[in-house]
Amino acid sequence: MEIVGQLTGGVVHDFNNILTVITGTIEILAEAVADRPELAAIARLIDEAAARGADLTSHLLAFARGQPSQPRGVDVNALLVEAARLLRPTLGEQIEIYSMLATDVPPAWVDPSLLMTAILNLAILARDSMPEGGKLTLETRSAAAGESCASANGEVTAENYAMIAVNASGHGIFADRPDRAFVEIGMIKDFIRQSDGHIKVCSETGRGTSVEIHLPRAAGLARSPAEDSGSAHIERGGESILIVEDDVLLRNCVITQAQSLGYRTLAAGNASEALAIIDSGEKIDLLFTDVVMPGTVNGRQLAIEALNRRPSLKVLYTSGYAKDAMTHDGRLDADVLLLAKPYRKVDLARMIRNALAA
Repeated sequence: MEIVGQLTGGVVHDFNNILTVITGTIEILAEAVADRPELAAIARLIDEAAARGADLTSHLLAFARGQPSQPRGVDVNALLVEAARLLRPTLGEQIEIYSMLATDVPPAWVDPSLLMTAILNLAILARDSMPEGGKLTLETRSAAAGESCASANGEVTAENYAMIAVNASGHGIFADRPDRAFVEIGMIKDFIRQSDGHIKVCSETGRGTSVEIHLPRAAGLARSPAEDSGSAHIERGGESILIVEDDVLLRNCVITQAQSLGYRTLAAGNASEALAIIDSGEKIDLLFTDVVMPGTVNGRQLAIEALNRRPSLKVLYTSGYAKDAMTHDGRLDADVLLLAKPYRKVDLARMIRNALAA
């Protein structure tokens, strides 16, 4: 599984580069054909397809454990509806899927891709416990921590949680071997812990299995990329940016986007070229570098070298697969600003300003 995860991460890294180019160029085309409805409709179709591809790569990265946790406010009901849609062709006709979604469940503070992956993994485990068919129920409700589980240090808290349950009929996923629960859901438990949540597993022979995930509630829902791109103000500037990206297509795309935002750009294909530009004395306000690059020096190491030479330099990272290089315990390092691939122009513009203001 570790080898499969590594292979998956490598493929997703390259595919995210391609998706970023598609997303960036279709935005340019959409602006150019805004006054031609028939062409604008085609541009929207391509953009929606790219967004679905981005969702797919996000799920694959979660499987490969190559994606740092980036929590936000999530509508858990909407996420479970999407999970049910994905599960129907996967589980087969012998498994009936039901939903019990509470209308008062609060938004959860969680990484949606990692949560989706956890739910899919639990559902597949449930399928394996029902070889002759059965019933899978996806449930949500609002719950206090003391309702069915305690906080990580054993103390019951009064904070409200968004509760997600995966309930399966059958003989029970872990009924025969209770110790398997800790092996099978190890990754899920790690993810829930990183999200400051709790998990409870109940499995009984002949009565099925219920896995409850309790996640801290969020103050509100995060806006979707489509909403942001449609209504957000795009910030511009005039600073100088050194763009370090080994993929030629993506590098040219980012240069075009940055220049359209008013920035002066310099470009390099690897760490050696980037350090040569830094040592040349060129004015550089921001280093915008990919994390995963060919050679012995990755983006994180490049930034350290660059800051040794220019301590006032600002740094913004980008990656489609940043496993280990940017994270500790599954979370981004505190001093890291990371723009995940694929991204839109509005995301690039916002993160550039955030980095320059840091």
